[in-house]
Amino acid sequence: MKFINPKTDYAFKKIFGSDESHDILLSFLNAIIYQGQTIIQSLEIIDPYAPGRISGLKNTYFDVKAKLHNGQRVLIEMQAFTVPAFSERMFYNTAKMYVNQLRIGETYPELVPSIGVAIIDFTIFNQTKEVISSFGLKEEKLLFDYPEVPVKLVYVELPKFQKKLEELANIGERWLYFLQKARELEEVPSQMSEIPEINQAFTIANRVNLSAEELEDIERREMFVREQKGSIELSREIALAEGRELGMAEGRELGIAEGQQLGQLNLIKRQLGRKFGELTPEVDSMLAQLSRDRLTILAEAMFDLADLADLLTWLETHQNLP
Repeated sequence: MKFINPKTDYAFKKIFGSDESHDILLSFLNAIIYQGQTIIQSLEIIDPYAPGRISGLKNTYFDVKAKLHNGQRVLIEMQAFTVPAFSERMFYNTAKMYVNQLRIGETYPELVPSIGVAIIDFTIFNQTKEVISSFGLKEEKLLFDYPEVPVKLVYVELPKFQKKLEELANIGERWLYFLQKARELEEVPSQMSEIPEINQAFTIANRVNLSAEELEDIERREMFVREQKGSIELSREIALAEGRELGMAEGRELGIAEGQQLGQLNLIKRQLGRKFGELTPEVDSMLAQLSRDRLTILAEAMFDLADLADLLTWLETHQNLP
């Protein structure tokens, strides 16, 4: 057997957000958010994965959204590489899901909390070695919870999970092992297959069960992730070298920012060149004017662009935005 990589957003959506993924997602969320307790009784997947549909829009394709039995909504995002302001974006999307509940005539007591779950293949919180970190609203001195906490954020930092198969002690660790190691496996380990929902996740992730179109989409995304990670690392090395030459803290910060943006720009140019052929000087000039945030959005949207005319339209719309 060969399995797709659950840590890419397309594959994650396929495994956890398909019509057949309800029990899988329920088990996963109970394990990650509630330490394996059966708190979530049932759920409805919103905007489920549809084979053959490709979209560069984060909020319609990459994320998995679900409505729980108690009315709570959960947003789950798999992010394979670091992007600018990711934590701000995660909080914003979860808070937006909370405030968008009310319609005209509805009242505040009808609001139910929203939960954002971020599974990330990089680290954010150097203050802890814990793989899973949960955040809510608390009183600053006495640390008691805010009544009916409106927004809860759960971060899963996959690089911090280092356990081997024989060391797995609970269902949460088995799910983390699935995310980390599925692509490297050639069969389903017995410790994993004894949990029906994880066994079903392996079945969906088995490459023989995917269409040629799905495999092509997933492989394109995996290639993009590999290149993006390589670009980020190269940009960091260039930036640090420039910072050392400048010889002062301000210079190092400037060098890091410029180096990362240059690396990101060069990566996007290569990918666009492979897709559309040689880029025109006009396109080169417009790309160079994009901010880091706009370059990140373009990287995610380029799969939707059909030709150079589409690219030009996109650039004309976004070039003056922050």
